Amino acid sequence: MSTKAQNERILFGLKVKQLRQHLNLSFADLSEKAGMSVSYLNEIEKGKKYPKGEKIQTLAKALNVAPQDLTSFDVDESLAPVHDLLQSNFLNELPLERFGIDLAKVVEIIAGAPSRVGAFISTLLELSRNYALRQEHFYFSALRSYLELNNNYFDGLEKAADQFLLEFQIPAKRPLTGEKLRNILEEKYDYIIHENGLDRYPELQHLRSLFIPKRKELLLSSKLSPIQRTFEYGKELGFQFLNIKERAYTSSILRGRTFEEVLNHSQAIYFSVALHLPLKAIVQDLELFFQRKTWDSEAFQDIMRKYDATPEMFYHRLTNLLPGFFGIRKLFFLRFVHDPTQNSFDVDKELHLNHKHHPHGNGIYEHYCRRWVSIDLLQELAQLKSVGKPSELLIRPQISHYLNTSDKYLCITVARPSYPSPNKNVSVTIGLLIDDELRAKVQFLNDPNIPSREVHTTCERCPLENCVERAAEPSIVQKKQQFQQIQERLNKLLS
Repeated sequence: MSTKAQNERILFGLKVKQLRQHLNLSFADLSEKAGMSVSYLNEIEKGKKYPKGEKIQTLAKALNVAPQDLTSFDVDESLAPVHDLLQSNFLNELPLERFGIDLAKVVEIIAGAPSRVGAFISTLLELSRNYALRQEHFYFSALRSYLELNNNYFDGLEKAADQFLLEFQIPAKRPLTGEKLRNILEEKYDYIIHENGLDRYPELQHLRSLFIPKRKELLLSSKLSPIQRTFEYGKELGFQFLNIKERAYTSSILRGRTFEEVLNHSQAIYFSVALHLPLKAIVQDLELFFQRKTWDSEAFQDIMRKYDATPEMFYHRLTNLLPGFFGIRKLFFLRFVHDPTQNSFDVDKELHLNHKHHPHGNGIYEHYCRRWVSIDLLQELAQLKSVGKPSELLIRPQISHYLNTSDKYLCITVARPSYPSPNKNVSVTIGLLIDDELRAKVQFLNDPNIPSREVHTTCERCPLENCVERAAEPSIVQKKQQFQQIQERLNKLLS
């Protein structure tokens, strides 16, 4: 059924309910006056039924209004926020079914208290305007929630990757060769691939790839490393093998048009990662690594080398597999981008499994704790580059104890120069909450050579005194202390 018809049903039902309650009529009263069953009237008010012309006239007469008062989109002040919501197509854009939510239930909530729900929606819209949030912000947040709901593991995608490897007789030995994947794209799916196709377009230099569907041309940046190029091939094979139609054509989504487009992009990425790091093999390698008695950065990097995987690909796979295959369910992932010229640190990717963990992104211009290994390694990488000693990869673990809490995390960070923008640096961190499950699984957790530090979220919220790494005054802490002093003085005076 069309969105227009759905919106008409919802608004019609809300008007009927509002008028019935205004006249102090029960369902039984209106049933008797209109000659309609109570169950049918209930379905109307919930937005599930829309009566035909003759019944509309009968219902309007019973409610003492003209038929057009029920059928028009003109509403009074109390229903105005809900009317605006329906006109904005917001409900239709919500990926409710992905979260197991029935749209009828949402409509029922709106119908139950339209003015209160409308006021709440107006508040959300005002907040989104104040913080300049766009539609794609909602889609990406919804995607993150969807991934977290499923522990970022999707059996259907795992099976599809296995089926692909079997169907195209791709050997188990890794790393996967880009030539093999490119041949499949060209021969099976009629792709035309230009490995330096983006070089002629200066305004597109920040992109890794662009797919032009009408000509089936894949334009790549010549700045890509062989690993990145092979990953892009795997992603395109994901779109084709999974028969995904609604998709973005750029390597990263510039502006999501629908939630399905954002979700499909994520599925193609997952597919490519699963091709490069097959399930059984990588689980075996991680089992052996976690059995080590001491931390070994070289052994950690050797796993990435074995699969010719970027840190992002490897960490993506860790978030897929640690919850279900290792019982490590409480974890977070953060990716930072550091611009040394501005000394700015921005989180551009984030994932929290099991619950929202202490380290998380914020969009309110506070300074992330400089004691985080994520930031510490980025600063070290920038320092090495500034003195002419560039490093391709820095790897370091850290036990992070969050101030004034009992929570400790084993954080493992990899920092590297950004591609294709080498003037910036990137770090990826996986943080594992230290609990009994982690202690049982990770044998090197008690390695005394792993540094341990007290950390906080941002400098503005941190009460730690004499912190040499502090990048900003603890302004939030100071405001809380001032407010507490005011409250204490008021309590004394008023008592």
